[in-house]
Amino acid sequence: MPIYRFTFSLMHHICSIYSIQLSKMHDIHTGWRVVSCMTRLLTAVLLQALWLDLLHRLKWTVSFFPQAILNHSRRTTQGMLPDFPLLNVFGFGCYTLSALLFLYSSAIRDQYAVRHPHSPEPTVRFNDLAFGTIAFLMSIVCYSQFYPRLWGWEHKPNVPRHALRITLALISGGLLALCVVFAIISAGSNGNDATKWSWIDLVYCMEYVKLAFTIFKYIPQTISNFRRKSTLGWSITQQLLDFTGGVLSLCQLIIDSSLQNDWSGLSGNPLKFGLANISLVFDIIFILQHFVLFGPVEETTNVKVSENVAEGTGNRLRDEREPLLRNPDSG
Repeated sequence: MPIYRFTFSLMHHICSIYSIQLSKMHDIHTGWRVVSCMTRLLTAVLLQALWLDLLHRLKWTVSFFPQAILNHSRRTTQGMLPDFPLLNVFGFGCYTLSALLFLYSSAIRDQYAVRHPHSPEPTVRFNDLAFGTIAFLMSIVCYSQFYPRLWGWEHKPNVPRHALRITLALISGGLLALCVVFAIISAGSNGNDATKWSWIDLVYCMEYVKLAFTIFKYIPQTISNFRRKSTLGWSITQQLLDFTGGVLSLCQLIIDSSLQNDWSGLSGNPLKFGLANISLVFDIIFILQHFVLFGPVEETTNVKVSENVAEGTGNRLRDEREPLLRNPDSG
């Protein structure tokens, strides 16, 4: 891992500095102070990197639960469009598969080392695979909630259950791109020559497909919220957790690349870098919609209006059932 390799490299430099200082008898105390300061700095950097990695994965993973929980508590997906979870299913399928190959495929790892000789180890970790797997499964759960009979919910005709045509076209385009890259690699060579079209290009294609899905998946819901002037049915907790995870992920990726002393780690992992930035932008938009533009009180207002309408309708029905002329004998 990058942190471990950096640790050994830094310890080597520390020992070199200490040896130089030790050769000067009058500077032994100075040398020891340098070693002590650098050791404390090393410990702080390592702990910060590990904590950032743990926290951003935890935040991102937990962020996929609030929307499904909200839908289940309301027993409806009203207010949410199916495009978001559907694109997540395909997108995180690509994300999980690419992380799996970067971690456990020797051919992919060797090709990555050839493409990035200064940082031969991918910046993909087991946490990425675990996160992708959970996100993929929770996206399936969330999308299945658009079929209320599977969950025993009441069928409501005004709830959208079909994705937009442009969403379906985007998914078809992503699958077509993967097929084209696969065909090029298969026709050109055995796919093991990293200097030509190779299997790592198919993995990169998966990452770019996921990136394209991420760019688009927020747009329909953003427009829907603006048209409805409401964030009802859309979990703001999900966006707050995602925003926190995105900030921590970006910091952790920058630290990893700096520890390797090679910033090509950012270009070598475009999915992780691009995903964090795109998510942050849309998270800010959703947060502004909920807390500034429309206000968090809109949900309460809508509920009260619905209750008043229902109560008024019930009173009107009771009035219509009453006779126009009362029987005088009835009192």
